[in-house]
Amino acid sequence: MRIGICCYPTAGGSGVVATELGKHLAERGHSVAFISYANPLRLGELPPRVCYHEVDQESHALLKQFPHSLTLTAKMVEVARTHKLQIMHVHYAIPFAAAAIMARQVAPELALKVVTTLHGTDITLVGSSPSFKPVTQWSIEQSDAVTAVSRYLRDETYRQMPVKKEIEVVHNFIDPDRHDMRMPDCIPEKTSDRQVTLMHISNFRPLKRTDDVVRIFARVRESMDARLVLVGDGPEYGRTRELVEQLGLAGFVRYVGVVDDVVPLLAAADVLLLPSETESFGLVALEAMASGVPVVATDVGGLPEVVEHGVTGFLAPVGDVDAMARYCLQLLSDRGREGTYAANARKRAAEKFDFRTIIPKYEKIYERLLAGAPTLNGAPAVVRSLS
Repeated sequence: MRIGICCYPTAGGSGVVATELGKHLAERGHSVAFISYANPLRLGELPPRVCYHEVDQESHALLKQFPHSLTLTAKMVEVARTHKLQIMHVHYAIPFAAAAIMARQVAPELALKVVTTLHGTDITLVGSSPSFKPVTQWSIEQSDAVTAVSRYLRDETYRQMPVKKEIEVVHNFIDPDRHDMRMPDCIPEKTSDRQVTLMHISNFRPLKRTDDVVRIFARVRESMDARLVLVGDGPEYGRTRELVEQLGLAGFVRYVGVVDDVVPLLAAADVLLLPSETESFGLVALEAMASGVPVVATDVGGLPEVVEHGVTGFLAPVGDVDAMARYCLQLLSDRGREGTYAANARKRAAEKFDFRTIIPKYEKIYERLLAGAPTLNGAPAVVRSLS
């Protein structure tokens, strides 16, 4: 199949999943064209059967604000015609789904099918805003197929919008074979064999509650030798550093910044902290589990679909710093228990979220759509089964 993938190129979960999906599809013999305003962070050197097309960002004197959605649509049309795309799979409703639907209308000769994957804030934050809600709802209804990365997000979409479109749940995924790596040089060695490492990875937006990360760590340090590794950057980064200084923890915190692949960093972690206000899935929690790292997180959104409380980690109410600190201490004070949770985490990630199980679900959606597709350039559209 010939598939276009449109996503944000940044370190967020939607861009990571979209990029990994495209790479795995190419490995399985499909042709994949990425479309974005910058090279997706995890794409790296282009593998076989993969190409990348950049959306124009040039300014025009007559336009007060640059019409990104329109240039995105034009680029989709251009790439679809060039590569004779059959599927345009967009990851995030606004603006990608709306642009893809317009592209389908501009190039009707291609009979392009639009698949929209909802990732979270495109519904819970952006899409539900009065400024975008009518367009978000229309984009979902007009897509040929819609998926959500968790049952929570599917149900939340129906709760917030009166959409009748069927939304299929296709969870995020990992490659278990990639999660056995050595600790990178950017994280110093532990000061002693007894020191434990707590890690937090995010885009440091307010809903990630990085203040809670620091306060949990402070409580853990009251009882044991511990360090905190913070990975990422974002709006709350400066305020988080200020709190670290205020609590006298500067000597025990390491700042890594944004990286294109968090898997090597997880080799240094004993526990992943994810005290978010909401998570539609929690990809970083899954990546931690695949690396054998137990997760202490909040009992919100799609996280209970990933983290099994009392088995692969612990879940607590939002803002309950004391409970999350206690859970960390339960894990870290007993190496035998930590090892059991680590093994459980790795097993659950491999059994439930292996890409070899998830990718075929997307392929079946594509095949179902193309089975009823009209002819392409006078010849029947070929659908190659990979089941």
